[in-house]
Amino acid sequence: MTTVLATSQPPTDRRDSRRLPRAASFWLVAATTAALLAASSAPSPLYPVYQAEFGFSAVTLTAIFAAYVLALLTSLLTVGRLSDFLGRRPVLAVSLVVEAGAMAVFLDASGVPALFVARLVQGWATGAAIGVLGAYLLDLQPANGSRLGSLMNSVAATGGLGVGALTSGVLIEYAPHPTRLVFVIFTATFLVLALTTALLPETVERKPGAVAAMLPRVSVPASARSAFARAVPTMTSTWMLGGLMLSVGGSLASVVFGQHNHAVVGLLLGAFAGSAALTSLLLQNRRPDQMEQFGVIALFSGTVLFALALVTTSLTLFVVAVVIAGIGFGPAFLGAFRTVSQLAEPHQRAGLISAVFVVSYLAFSIPAVVAGLLITEVGLRDTALGYAVVVAAVAAWTVAQSIAGRSAR
Repeated sequence: MTTVLATSQPPTDRRDSRRLPRAASFWLVAATTAALLAASSAPSPLYPVYQAEFGFSAVTLTAIFAAYVLALLTSLLTVGRLSDFLGRRPVLAVSLVVEAGAMAVFLDASGVPALFVARLVQGWATGAAIGVLGAYLLDLQPANGSRLGSLMNSVAATGGLGVGALTSGVLIEYAPHPTRLVFVIFTATFLVLALTTALLPETVERKPGAVAAMLPRVSVPASARSAFARAVPTMTSTWMLGGLMLSVGGSLASVVFGQHNHAVVGLLLGAFAGSAALTSLLLQNRRPDQMEQFGVIALFSGTVLFALALVTTSLTLFVVAVVIAGIGFGPAFLGAFRTVSQLAEPHQRAGLISAVFVVSYLAFSIPAVVAGLLITEVGLRDTALGYAVVVAAVAAWTVAQSIAGRSAR
């Protein structure tokens, strides 16, 4: 009877000589994570282009966004733990092939139905892959107490979001076939990455229970539940703001702040995610609780400035707010993720990481969908302003809880 390994060392395999070394495998998985998240943000600068080309409303755009998140959450809840039972490599390979299929649908999109299909397929593939990749990074990180796995889970994800938005914006503005070229690149990328999974070492042995693991559930080990509950407000405030940026950030830049250059819009969206990744790198040696508290305070400050920028229609203030909010997003999420992830055994990692992203994407999606529906009633700027006030309130409450917790200790 096979058992899950008690450590993150790979099982003995006569074919190990054909695999990449663990260090090289780690960085390949980190690059795959960045590519996956880049693909998820690439459509954001394209939404205004699609609206102009296909003539659909803000409500339809919201529905397309909701379809992606619904598929992603369904995938996280059903196949998010599957790699803990079947192994990392096969689940990752299938997810990347499906992701390439989603990019191909985008590539040939000629109307709203194709956009729905593409986002549904992409959501499923992203949800299936994200738990595997997160667990893989923890499995393959250097031994001796290294925290590189949790760092890359945050940096690769946020960096990927930034690269995807920036690349898409630049290609839209300056390259031929703006709604096609970016997806040609991503289709080829994911097919190549799917092939490279054959070179990765397997870090989890197969065990029975794969079918039962696909029953919808959030899997948080008992040892991590208390820390997970404390981290929920941080995950909520960070990803709520991320949802605002990626769902209507491009429209705000154009409609409220008069920026119609798609490359500039991509740069603004990329600045949010890029500053998050850079700050996570700079603060990686701080204690998780210190990173989390610093991040939430910066997130609150950036959100307040964001609201002021909307009121004054100041582009300069908007740029400053985006960067400061990103400075908060990175370490806040990394601190919460690091606290929670270190409490899981290797065979529990994919399930726990999937649970983290279920909470994160619920926070990312529900307010953004509500905001999308409100835009037609109260307008883009007022909706975004109300959204920012809610995010600031959640962040302020999180800071207050953190300070109260420290005082109690």
